[in-house]
Amino acid sequence: MDKGIVIPVSPALKKKGPVAKGLLRSFFLKDKLNSPLGYILLFIFSAFIAVGIARFGVIFGALVLVAFIAIPAVYTVVIHPNVGIVLFLLMAWFIMFFLRLGVNFPLGTLMDAMEGLFILGLFIQQKRARDWKIFKGSISTMILIWMAYNFIEIANPSAESRLAWVYTVRSVAVVMVMYFIFLYNIRTKAFIKFILKLWLALAFFAALYAFKQQYIGFFGFEEEYLHSDPNIELLLFIGGTWRKFSIFSDPVVFSYSMVASSLLCIGLLTGPVSRFKKIILLSLICFFVGGMLFSGTRGAFVLIPSAMLLFAILKYNKKMMMMLCAAAVLLVVLIYIPTSNQTLYRFQTAFKPSDDASFNVRKMNQKRIQPYILSHPLGGGLGATGEWGKRFAPNSYLANFPPDSGYVRVAVEMGWVGLFILCALMFIILKTGINNYYRIRDPELKSYCLSMVLIVFALHIGNYPQEALVQYPSNVYFYLVTALIVVLMRIDNEQTPLPYAER
Repeated sequence: MDKGIVIPVSPALKKKGPVAKGLLRSFFLKDKLNSPLGYILLFIFSAFIAVGIARFGVIFGALVLVAFIAIPAVYTVVIHPNVGIVLFLLMAWFIMFFLRLGVNFPLGTLMDAMEGLFILGLFIQQKRARDWKIFKGSISTMILIWMAYNFIEIANPSAESRLAWVYTVRSVAVVMVMYFIFLYNIRTKAFIKFILKLWLALAFFAALYAFKQQYIGFFGFEEEYLHSDPNIELLLFIGGTWRKFSIFSDPVVFSYSMVASSLLCIGLLTGPVSRFKKIILLSLICFFVGGMLFSGTRGAFVLIPSAMLLFAILKYNKKMMMMLCAAAVLLVVLIYIPTSNQTLYRFQTAFKPSDDASFNVRKMNQKRIQPYILSHPLGGGLGATGEWGKRFAPNSYLANFPPDSGYVRVAVEMGWVGLFILCALMFIILKTGINNYYRIRDPELKSYCLSMVLIVFALHIGNYPQEALVQYPSNVYFYLVTALIVVLMRIDNEQTPLPYAER
C-alpha cells in the first residue's frame, strides 16, 4: 500500500511552541530554503509570477519587483530605525536631483510614507519598553504647539482653499515629526559621529557638483530645466552668469546647505581633533564657501559672518577677539575692493542692501502687506501665497503676493499669531542650545553642540531674506540639528551624571 511521499523538512520546523519566529528565521535565513519543501515553495512562487505576467503583462512583474524592494525596506525602517534614518537623510539630500532627472515616481509621497513608518516603529518600541520622558522639554512642547497650530489652520475662515493647506502642511508641519524620531533613536556618540561624517560627505559631493556646473557646464537634463520656463531664466541668469544650484531644487537651498555645512566644520574645529583633521575641515570650509558663492544667493553670503559673531560671543577670549577683528578687516576689503568678477560683485551687494533694487522691492511688498497681517491674526491660510496659491486660488488677494521670506510667508499665511509661535520656537531652540553648550563637559560633544547652535542661528537669520526651512533637505536637517541639541546633553549626562543639586 502506497504510504505517500514523505518530504523531509528542516529540523527547526519540527519544533513546536512559541518559537515560530525563530523557526521561520532558521528556515528562510539559515537553511535558505535548501530543502525539498523550499524547492517546492520556490517552484510555486515562480509559477505564480509567470502566470501573473502572462495574464496581466509586464506591470505585474514590476509590482513583484517593487514588493521585493518595498517589504524589506518597510521592515528596515520600522524594526531598525537607525538604518531608516540614514536612508531618510540620503533621500532628503538627493530627492530634488532625482526629480530633475525625470524619475517618474512620487518621491515626496515616499518620504511621507517613511515618516509614517517611523512613527509606527516608535509606537512598537514604546510597547516593548515605555520611555516617554525623553520627549519632555521646552523644545518638544513648542514643536507640538506649532504642529497643532498648523493643523488648526485647516479651519481658518479666511482661507481660500483647503487643498492648498493639504499640499503645504506636509513640508511645514508633518516633517516636524522627524524631530521626535531623531530624538528617540539617536542614542550614542558613535551614531552621531557617523551622521556628521555622512553630512560632510554629502555636502562635499554637492559642492563638487556645483564646481562641475561652474567650470564644465550643465548636463542636458539641467539645460532642459533651465529653459523650460522663462521665469527660471529670469531668476537664475544674472549678469551674464547662471546661478548654480548643484543637486538641489534652487540656488537658495544649495547655498544654505553649504552655509550649514561650513558652520558644522567650524564647530568641529573647536573639538579634540588632530592637526590632520583640522586641515581637512579648513579645506572643506573653503570648498563649501566657494560653492556657495557660485549660487549667487546674497541672503546666504551674510550668514557665516553673522554666525561668527555668535561664535565669538560663545567662545569669548582675547585670541578669539583678535581673530574676529582680522576676519572683519578681510571682510571689509572683500566688500569694497573694485572688481569685474560677477560672483564677487554679487557677494559685495549682499552687504549693501540699500543699493539692491530687488531688496527695495521686497521692502515695499512687505510694507504693502502689513495692514493685511495686522487685520488677520490667523492669516490667509496655509498655501495662500506662492505656487499653491496660484494653483488653487488664482484670483485671491494673496495668490500673487511674493513673500520672498520664510517669516513674511508665515505672517501672511498664518497671521501674527503664527509668527509669534514660530519666533518663540526659534528662541527656545537657541536658548536650549546655548545653555547645553555651556553645560556639556565632554569636549567632543561640546564641539558638536556648538555646531548645532551656529547652524540654527544662521538658518534663523536666513529665514528672513529667503525661505530657509521648507525645502528638502533643509527642512529635515534643521530638525536633525534641533534634536541633536537635546541628544548631546542627554548623552553627556549618561557619560558623567550630574550631581542632583546641579540638575
